[in-house]
Amino acid sequence: MPKVTAADGTRLHYADEGTGLPLLALSGLTRNLHDFDHVAPHLLALGVRLIRMDYRGRGQSDHADPATYTVKHEAQDALMLLDHLQIDKAAVLGTSRGGMIAMMLAATAKHRLLGVALNDIGPELSTAGLSVIKDYLGRNPPHATHEEAARFRAQAWSHFKGVPHDRWLAEVRHHYDETPEGLVIRYDAKLRDAVFGSNVDPAPDLWPLFDALDGLPLALLRGDASDLLSPVTFDEMRNRRPDAHAAEVLGRGHVPFLDEPEALAVLKDWIADL
Repeated sequence: MPKVTAADGTRLHYADEGTGLPLLALSGLTRNLHDFDHVAPHLLALGVRLIRMDYRGRGQSDHADPATYTVKHEAQDALMLLDHLQIDKAAVLGTSRGGMIAMMLAATAKHRLLGVALNDIGPELSTAGLSVIKDYLGRNPPHATHEEAARFRAQAWSHFKGVPHDRWLAEVRHHYDETPEGLVIRYDAKLRDAVFGSNVDPAPDLWPLFDALDGLPLALLRGDASDLLSPVTFDEMRNRRPDAHAAEVLGRGHVPFLDEPEALAVLKDWIADL
């Protein structure tokens, strides 16, 4: 897989496949480009050029100064990757953290965007979901093997309905390394300090970033059991953008895999608009 080097020397891992309309897929906070493995074949079949990246400090990208583990800096890295690939404009599919980056791009570099799809993320984050993130962020899971972690996830995430064991196993394999000492997170543990450290500013009002999406083709998805994107916030997002393609994905929490029927229908209509 190729890498591109940021201005500060950090090497960023990315994948680029397919031809056609460029679509930049941005993953969740601690996750990596494998976030989109399940939906990738469907997107490629719709005729897009699918570009995925590991943020700095995640996946196969270099660890960097934790002070750069910010939405603003990660948005700059995304633009740098597009420049490297000589892409003037791209659509952005953002899952969780990736959706926040997409909104930041809309506010700061809207001329580079063809449209935006937000997967289980919005301008207000529920305290319940933030508490869950705070509990695990930067910490290795208490499991010895991928198999053990997959079975635990199937039980603990019972709000995800009908997920086969092999999918949970693929998920944990992509996000943890199996070592003799147990599973180890596949991202920089210092990300915790960047997100929840004592010097972190209070959460800003993100509704202006959402409103910056005005005029762009928009898709909105929410897991019906999400603990991060509340029904009230999702309803307000749809009220502000009644033209958006939107759906709740049944039997999913934070976050949908994106190959569910409801998600695929929304993404297909959104891509048609693009």
